[in-house]
Amino acid sequence: MPPNSHLRIYSLLLLLALGACSSTPTQQSNSQQNIVIQADDANTEARYSQSLNALLNQVSQTQEIPIQTLEMGFLDAKTIPSIRKLVLPPSGTFKKNWLAYRKRFIEPVRLKAGRAFLEENQAFLGQVEQNYGVPAEVIAAIIGIETIYGRQTGNFRVKDVLSTLAFSYPDTPNKPAREQLFKDQLQELILLCWTEAGGQLPAKNSAQGISQGRFNSCLNQNSSYAGAIGLPQFMPSSIRSFAVDGDGDGRIDLKQSPKDAIASVANFMKKHGWQTGMPISFPVQESGLNAAKELADGEPQLKHTVAELIQKGILSPQQGDLQRGGVEPQSKGLIIDLPYPGKDGSDQAQYFVGLNNFLTIVQYNRSYFYAQSVAEFAEALGYKNQSAVPAEPSQKTSSSKDASDKPKSKNKKSSPKKKSK
Repeated sequence: MPPNSHLRIYSLLLLLALGACSSTPTQQSNSQQNIVIQADDANTEARYSQSLNALLNQVSQTQEIPIQTLEMGFLDAKTIPSIRKLVLPPSGTFKKNWLAYRKRFIEPVRLKAGRAFLEENQAFLGQVEQNYGVPAEVIAAIIGIETIYGRQTGNFRVKDVLSTLAFSYPDTPNKPAREQLFKDQLQELILLCWTEAGGQLPAKNSAQGISQGRFNSCLNQNSSYAGAIGLPQFMPSSIRSFAVDGDGDGRIDLKQSPKDAIASVANFMKKHGWQTGMPISFPVQESGLNAAKELADGEPQLKHTVAELIQKGILSPQQGDLQRGGVEPQSKGLIIDLPYPGKDGSDQAQYFVGLNNFLTIVQYNRSYFYAQSVAEFAEALGYKNQSAVPAEPSQKTSSSKDASDKPKSKNKKSSPKKKSK
């Protein structure tokens, strides 16, 4: 699935800070430092080449893809040192800033582009909403936050990104897990490009008809610094698992086809548990702030019933009423705290109750900042963050009572039609 967008902000700020703190050493220490760096780079490149070749041989054997095809595709692969810096976690003194994050994405340029995107794709978005149950505004919000509707899809070759992070990840506490993740994504990219070039999986005796040019072109396509591709910024595994042909031209193109991107986002959300007609999150009531602070543990799990949260004053009674835009009292939520530094430097936070659909967005990008930004961006585009369910039968009957007041036949039973989203 797609990367954590807020890390990009933190990493860039960290790079600026490092540049500002650099000092000017003596000429001798400069020379010594350069020698160390060059030796380290040489060792890094050697390990990179060996590890990449090992992976290509493994994929060739397990998937029966000709090794010559793989070697030709990765002949000019290289590490990108700047990527290793971009994926570094923020420094220990860095304070997360929800207000700054929100301002970066929910701003006039993106909103104007979002309204234009909704208008240009109105008919198709309506069709997709009917088929998948995901609101058009939520789909538009995701694509808008990810790439401003294709304006910012990344400038790195995806094979270089994934191979760099798979075999030359910086020394961080989670380095082994991150390297394995990107090794998996690199293999997914190879399989994706193999099928796009005309190959079949498993690849037994399918070398004939394979286009080396198309295979190479797929490997060389642009991506983000984390290997995410196209308008919706899908990782290779997500493209293989969730991307769909929205425009019906027989191929999936997340870079140039808005319809493919729209349908793919909707399919991802549906497959990850999106609940049609249900809201995303609710703001915490002022009276329940202290109770919310005690329950905010950062774990992405639906732990507390809405009825319990109403009892504690965290939510209002209306938010536990389906017919008034809320949810079922026994449905569950989690407390979301979005920190930011106050004007005096003190730690502040905004609090929300995340519902099932909030966690679905978190599956797209594992960041509470991201998920709440999607929710608020969608609302700015016209999304109603409330339940959309049919009226109770008794309400429907009383509101549509026959004007002649004639009794209906006991043998005929009428039921209200469900309102589809």
